[in-house]
Amino acid sequence: MAACRPRQRYYVDPLFPVELCLATRSMTLSPVKTTLPWIVAVALFMEQLDTTIVNTAVPAMAASLGVTPLSLKAVVTSYILSLAVGIPVSGWMADRFGTRRVFFTAVAVFTGASILCGLAQNLPMLVAGRILQGAGAAMMMPVGRLAIIRTFPKGELLRAMNFVIVPALIGPLIGPTLGGLIVHWASWRLIFFVNVPVGLAALWLAHRHMPDYHGESPRPLDVVGLALFGGGAALLSWLLEIFGEHELDATSGVLLLTLSLALLAAYGWHAREAAHPLLRLTLFRVRTFRVSVAGGFATRLGVGGMPFLLPLFYQVGLGMPAWQSGLLMMPVAAAAMAMKFIAPRLLARFGYRRILTVNTVMIGVVICGFATVGPDTPLAAIVLLALALGFFNSLQYTSMNSMAYADIGAADSSMASTIASSMQQMSMSFGLACGSLIAAWYLGGLPQTDQAAVASALHHAFLTVGGFTALSSLSFWSLRQRDGESVSRGTRGLTE
Repeated sequence: MAACRPRQRYYVDPLFPVELCLATRSMTLSPVKTTLPWIVAVALFMEQLDTTIVNTAVPAMAASLGVTPLSLKAVVTSYILSLAVGIPVSGWMADRFGTRRVFFTAVAVFTGASILCGLAQNLPMLVAGRILQGAGAAMMMPVGRLAIIRTFPKGELLRAMNFVIVPALIGPLIGPTLGGLIVHWASWRLIFFVNVPVGLAALWLAHRHMPDYHGESPRPLDVVGLALFGGGAALLSWLLEIFGEHELDATSGVLLLTLSLALLAAYGWHAREAAHPLLRLTLFRVRTFRVSVAGGFATRLGVGGMPFLLPLFYQVGLGMPAWQSGLLMMPVAAAAMAMKFIAPRLLARFGYRRILTVNTVMIGVVICGFATVGPDTPLAAIVLLALALGFFNSLQYTSMNSMAYADIGAADSSMASTIASSMQQMSMSFGLACGSLIAAWYLGGLPQTDQAAVASALHHAFLTVGGFTALSSLSFWSLRQRDGESVSRGTRGLTE
């Protein structure tokens, strides 16, 4: 075959660098398509490892810091909330300063914050470190996703995202077990230092190989919008947390809730009037994007608390040691990894509408199934439930995340990625807070050291959360049969 000389190459699209050799008339992948998925996968691995390893260590951390296990949801929610508040700025920063510089800085902040978390001496210091860690992740993953969207055409986007996710799922696969072993044999502080070598590797890869995309015309930062949206989201999440932990009179609660909703409503009005809003809400006119984001928000409200509630159930409710609880979280990640290879074929065969409506109900049924687990339940049955949860969750997230960009043009990719990431993290934060709030409500005033009471409360929480998740399938009924085919089958011209 004839060699392709440099002057015989040109880029078909500056956002999708596929090279066409005029001598051979053949398409070849540019180097960025080979290295970029690995860069984003390493960063996502680091983030997922940190999240899952912390969940397993919650009871040991609570004992060390002298607080109750449920109160440590602040360690998890503060991280996710920091993501939700910081993500809206990520798109603006990437357009203005370039994806390479922002991504590199975000990885550096995340790695440094991990060290600070490991050195924390009390709960406020740990929460502060987690907030800083979330700020780094808020820039890291949305910018990585944006680079993927701008590099791969829609027909290749689903497979590219799956390639990124599969290596990253090693984090949830080994995180719970590694966290359990560290807590069992050493101090829980070591779980935050595991990320340091991974962060250094991610920094080297980003410096050498991260593509540097800039916005065509960088927009000014919407400071007013950031204050309104960030303030409303932060206050609402904080309210959900303190309702389950502190005394708050009804009048104050109603006033604060009204204020948080008013801030979010004010942002909606501001976004319609601003020339360059922080989050351009007009993108919700695109049906596939609207259903993906709104439906995903409702679904994650249900499932968002499971990574926090399951380790508590295993350790506090069933009395398992941390290492065994970690092992029981592995099937969830293993099944999720296996599903990533099957999801593209399922979506191409059955379509997004059928997959999302049926699969959401199945997630709810599986979550309810954990309400039947007790001290005498065979281990094999628990493993099967965990496998099913990982299997259906993985298909759900793959479907929702990829469908969001099915009918989004290249010019709107940065804004769409910012909105989708913001709503995703907010729903996870609210879901975690709601899950722990529901469990605390069922527990009542009983001590969290009462194993039978904790198990019963979590059983009722699983039934409530599972029922809500199943009902959230209604949000996907407005999809049409061929919605999303530009991603699942690589076809064009389906936007309406």
